[in-house]
Amino acid sequence: MDELRRSAKVATWRTFGVGELILDSDDASGDVWFVLEGVVRILVRAPSGRELILTDIAAGGMFGEIAAIDGAPRTASATALVRSQLCALPGSAFLDAACSTPAACRDLLRQMTEILRRQSKRLLEREALPVRLRVHAELLRLSRPRLGRDGQTVGEERVVSPPPRQHVFAARIGTRREAVSREFADLLRLGVIARERGAIVIRQPKALRDAVEAEIEAQIGL
Repeated sequence: MDELRRSAKVATWRTFGVGELILDSDDASGDVWFVLEGVVRILVRAPSGRELILTDIAAGGMFGEIAAIDGAPRTASATALVRSQLCALPGSAFLDAACSTPAACRDLLRQMTEILRRQSKRLLEREALPVRLRVHAELLRLSRPRLGRDGQTVGEERVVSPPPRQHVFAARIGTRREAVSREFADLLRLGVIARERGAIVIRQPKALRDAVEAEIEAQIGL
């Protein structure tokens, strides 16, 4: 409780507008940011200027803990996707609070493990999968079970809503918009996905999942 009170005294609250930069890669700051309202996008830029979206963090999430732990410059940038309210906590205060009890320390370790697992999985996909299957994997990752009017799931169908813009989708999987457009057109033609107002419906999620898993197993087995 004492650690929480001390943290509250040094915390700052800020509001960012749509598209406003919160922090940039190579920044030397060590603050940890907590998203109270809104959505924040985390991305990295190649020397060529090409962007790769790592993740979107909604209310209740946090970012910046890696720099707080090792003291090194930021490895990614953070931008508000919508008007967002954030709380910034100095890295030293964050670490004091996170290491104040075994339970808090375990929570931090669990958070870091989730980040490592997520990034390792996406790295494997980018290295092992052709664009077609990277599209499949990202569709599944962005999707959720489709619900009917009664609130029950509709078979095995999944839905992506709202559907991401194709250049954003491309930035998520490390390719170009034209390639994503081509793959979407093929999936629509084959009836694997369908477009509805404000959503993409995945009619055959198992087919997408099986194709991704088979290719990864084949690549790992080489």
